[in-house]
Amino acid sequence: MSRRNLIVLTDVVLITCIVQRGLADTIVKAAREAGAQGATVYFARGTGVRERLGLLGVAVEVEKEVINVVVASDQVDYVFDRMYLAGKLDTPGMGFIYCSNLEKAATYISPALIEKLQAQSNSDSEQTEQSSAA
Repeated sequence: MSRRNLIVLTDVVLITCIVQRGLADTIVKAAREAGAQGATVYFARGTGVRERLGLLGVAVEVEKEVINVVVASDQVDYVFDRMYLAGKLDTPGMGFIYCSNLEKAATYISPALIEKLQAQSNSDSEQTEQSSAA
């Protein structure tokens, strides 16, 4: 039987964005262009300020799309900003976005990427040692 390894990611953040139905594709595209590897989108129902914005008190659509994106901590600000702008979340009733620090996460990581990350980590350690010795 082959040996299986569990690689746990500890430096990741979950970005959750809740928007009106039909807007998720635009936001996911912006997240991917900003460096996110992928996203999960699902449908939900919600209530809030948007319902009160309807013409003559007629309720506005309550169907929502929820977008979950997991990114490295050093990417979170850039991806968050791009998603916010793509969703026009600075407009009343357009949606809500927030971040949650994840204690740990796991998925398949290719051996080539593991080697690259280890080499980068070793390089960063050597630079830190050199600068503290100076």
